[in-house]
Amino acid sequence: MQLRLSPTFYSALSEAGRPLAGMWVCSGSPLVAEVCAGSGLDWLLIDAEHSPNGLESILAQLHAVSGYPIQAMVRPPVNDTVVIKQYLDLGVQNLLIPMVNSAFDAASAVAAVRYPPLGVRGVGSALARASRWNRVPNYLAAASESISLTVQIESEAAASAVEEILAVDGVDGIFLGPSDLAASMGLLGQQENPLVRAVVEHCLEAAKAAGKPAGVNAFNESTARAYLDAGASFVLVGADVAVLARASEGFASTFIPVSESAERDSY
Repeated sequence: MQLRLSPTFYSALSEAGRPLAGMWVCSGSPLVAEVCAGSGLDWLLIDAEHSPNGLESILAQLHAVSGYPIQAMVRPPVNDTVVIKQYLDLGVQNLLIPMVNSAFDAASAVAAVRYPPLGVRGVGSALARASRWNRVPNYLAAASESISLTVQIESEAAASAVEEILAVDGVDGIFLGPSDLAASMGLLGQQENPLVRAVVEHCLEAAKAAGKPAGVNAFNESTARAYLDAGASFVLVGADVAVLARASEGFASTFIPVSESAERDSY
């Protein structure tokens, strides 16, 4: 049997003709991932940098969302050749690589997603879901066409080098992380600070000049819309765990007397 892989995130972005809106999936739960996949959003980011996700749980979530018309991107915990190889072999097609601070870091990520002679990805397609165990015709020769690579700009160093990072062949787009960016600027917890927003907008402008898409994380709706107006091509506007935390707190505030709630908070 011959199979075909799904189009990449950037193919979907190009075909949509509008910015794509998505959310984080950080719970590590395939069930929650599937609930989010049926939401009507454009894409999900399954996170393994700050979430309890290993190879098995990522695979289960890929299975869970595969039946829905939504793009799945996965963020590994580190820009590491071996880790990226494992994610690709699982069948991850869209990667977001964290903490890319230089063109060298970006080139290393590109090399990790490409087979020799263009890169250093280990060859194990016959054993891997990536090629559907060699049921995808010509997988080795065409693998790079089924993979999209986004690198994360989330430090002052990265923002200063954004033009060089965007110029790396094989980097399909960038994603701005205002929280870590703010921390690197000495503004921990102040991702809405005008100085941080100005750096984000500078990077959005650089991506536009380079002809590559740029996305950004923005849980505040007005901030998200401002970044979209500034040229962002895709946004993350919430997270599964944040939705659950705020909604459950809402239930508590509605049904638990204020005095009892304050007593619990004192523990």
